Amino acid sequence: MRLAELSERSGVSTATIKYYLREGLLAPGRQVNATTAEYDESHLRRLRLVRALIQVGRVPVATAREVLGHVDDESLGRTIRLGAALWALPQVPEPDETDPAVAAARREVDRLLSSLGWATARELGPLSPVHRSLVVALATLIRLGYAWDAELMAPYAKLMHQVAMRDLDFLETHGSEAERVETAVAAAVLFEPVLRALHGLAQEEESARRYGL
Repeated sequence: MRLAELSERSGVSTATIKYYLREGLLAPGRQVNATTAEYDESHLRRLRLVRALIQVGRVPVATAREVLGHVDDESLGRTIRLGAALWALPQVPEPDETDPAVAAARREVDRLLSSLGWATARELGPLSPVHRSLVVALATLIRLGYAWDAELMAPYAKLMHQVAMRDLDFLETHGSEAERVETAVAAAVLFEPVLRALHGLAQEEESARRYGL
């Protein structure tokens, strides 16, 4: 397809597509002549991901470029490739290690991962921004007097493992490795609000079932 058709199908203006091309967020099309290039379905798929990152996720262009670089890095194994792309997304800042609540949170997270047998999560802990996010969130709860510990978190973690299995089953339905990683990154931006909303709806439903309206 030509640029005009790519713009029409994606809903992205030609000027914006040219900007994405200049910034390295979109691979060049196949050059037909000096002034014309052709694009394919991979460009359309990538445009959707770029829009998700920049317009929905509010990810800066430089960060989006880093994320997409990991998506396209075929030298990495699937788990590392996926992790690197997701870790490049904006994350919570480093916790204050002098805070006693942070130390307590780290102990509880370590106890949780040990009890679940999540060896990879424990090994990657110091590097993983998602591990850091859990520590920061748990430290906040502890600081506010909510005594969440490994035992309380374990049932939730097991449920989220079921969600993770469903996530990866869905990724396996995509043909190429790049599509799978692209889908995972898009889901991190677009699907998290869906999960939060489903959680809220489930709470409303269960509350009404138990206590009435």
